[in-house]
Formats: sequence, C-alpha cells, structure tokens
Amino acid sequence: MVQYGSLDASFAALADPTRRGILERLGSGSATVSELAGHFEMTLTGMKKHLAILEDAGMVITEKRGRIRHCRLGANVLDREASWLQGYRRMVEARMDRLGEFLERTE
Repeated sequence: MVQYGSLDASFAALADPTRRGILERLGSGSATVSELAGHFEMTLTGMKKHLAILEDAGMVITEKRGRIRHCRLGANVLDREASWLQGYRRMVEARMDRLGEFLERTE
C-alpha cells in the first residue's frame, strides 16, 4: 500500500500562495520570522502558523538564535512529489492514448 503522508503534507504546504511566496523568498537567502512577516504584511502569529506547515513538510528549517528565529529552506527538494506527478502524468497520457486509439477505430 502506498503511503501518501509526506505527499499530503507537501501538497498542503504548496496549496497556499503565501507559503509558496515564503519558499520563493527563502530561495534568495535566509530570513527571520519578523522579516518574513513584514514582507508579507501579516502578524508574527500568522507567519509562525505558515512556517509550522512548511516545517512539517520539510521545506523550511527554523533555528532559534537568542531571541530571534531564523528561517531557511529545508532538505525537501520535492523529488518524491515530482516522481509522483510524473507517474500520474504517464497514467493520464496512457489513458488519452487509449482514448485516441478507440476514437480512430470507431470513426
């Protein structure tokens, strides 16, 4: 049986435009929670909730240094997700090929 837990967490994390924006921002370098909250014009509490979801998916790592929490991209490079999407795409393309063959036979 296929386990989708990590895929679910990744796709849930990517489903929100703010979280995708956080990943894009961290792609250019680390940032503090305060810097991210300011960039996205949201409260620290709201930003922490978004970061928790990204951390659960392995996409962001936060580290507390003194009183400041620093964020950077995590180790999840989306290999599992890309592999799943490629398999899904192959399945859909195979179904479309079979449909095309059926339509050619029935003309």
